[in-house]
Amino acid sequence: MKPCSPVLLAFLLLAAAARAAGADASPAARVARLVILDEAGEKNLRLETVEAEARDFAETLFVLGRIEVLPGRRAVVSSRVPGRVVRVDALPDHPVQAGDPVVVLESRQPGDPPPEITLTAPLSGLVTEFTAAPGEPVHPDKALLAIVDLRTVYGLAQVPEHLVHQLARGQAATIRVPGWPDEVWDATLEHLGAEADRSSGTLEAAFYVRNPGLRLRPGMRAEFSIALTNRAGVLAVPRAAVQGEGAERFVFIRDYELKHAFVKVPVVTGARNDQFVEITQGLLPGDEVVTRGAYSLAFAGKGSVSLKEALDAAHGHPHNEDGSELTAEPQAAAGGNSGPGAAEPRSMTPLAWFFAGTTALLALALAGSPAFRRKEPPPAP
Repeated sequence: MKPCSPVLLAFLLLAAAARAAGADASPAARVARLVILDEAGEKNLRLETVEAEARDFAETLFVLGRIEVLPGRRAVVSSRVPGRVVRVDALPDHPVQAGDPVVVLESRQPGDPPPEITLTAPLSGLVTEFTAAPGEPVHPDKALLAIVDLRTVYGLAQVPEHLVHQLARGQAATIRVPGWPDEVWDATLEHLGAEADRSSGTLEAAFYVRNPGLRLRPGMRAEFSIALTNRAGVLAVPRAAVQGEGAERFVFIRDYELKHAFVKVPVVTGARNDQFVEITQGLLPGDEVVTRGAYSLAFAGKGSVSLKEALDAAHGHPHNEDGSELTAEPQAAAGGNSGPGAAEPRSMTPLAWFFAGTTALLALALAGSPAFRRKEPPPAP
């Protein structure tokens, strides 16, 4: 790649300066979007921020469904002979291991005492559908209890028919359930249903879901985010950061200058998935975006600290109530002068330092340009 010429560098610096000036050209607009807190206020709102950055972004299909028992992972305990329940060793909703005794029966076959039959767990899992009780009569067609193995479960998503063409076996997905809002389960598409539901116009998509903590239980409502495509270098922020509705979307970013201050920034959003929202306009990489507490911040008004107080602390000299700089006369009246008509020199703002630096760089770039370099006279013959 060829090095950037001094003139081109100068134009780039001027463009950057113009952009910075445009961003700060309307102080009133920035002030109107400012929320200034004190240290206690920021802690009370429990604000958390993340840097906006380019990331790999998976576009997903969002559908609803439920958690069910995997086929072959449910067993029923019953007796082949009639009798009466003598003892129950299993407890509802408690785990059992394959081969553990669960129910002891007294057979109706003749004998003194009548013969007893011990029923054991056919598989390991949790006891459910519990109906056995001591003294209860038992018949061969009566189920005493059921056992479900939940180490792997089925996630059954109901996918609208017009979206089914985007799915294929082996596709990855993430699953969330209301009971565990901070947990995410990875899943793999195992198959699509053989028949569509005529009443709802959906087709079942079945996912294998590993469930090591046994938190997913049959019948739970579930949210499915099925991965479709993946794009690299997408500027995206967590979903919790984006506030507002419809065309009025915005985020809060930490102010670059004032402590405990946050600016409401309108944004244009693009695609979204279960974790992030694409931002196509309004943010720059590196902006500190408020995630946790963003909703509360939207109702914080102007905050608990005035703009004057915040700017005085940041710049080290007094300001007007609207945040503007004091002229020499008010500063002198406030005691900021060392003699008649003299005023303390004001510290430069970050924007002023930026313009000073770009002006110096521009001058150096132009000085080194061939267009501005003095030509030496030709040697005398």
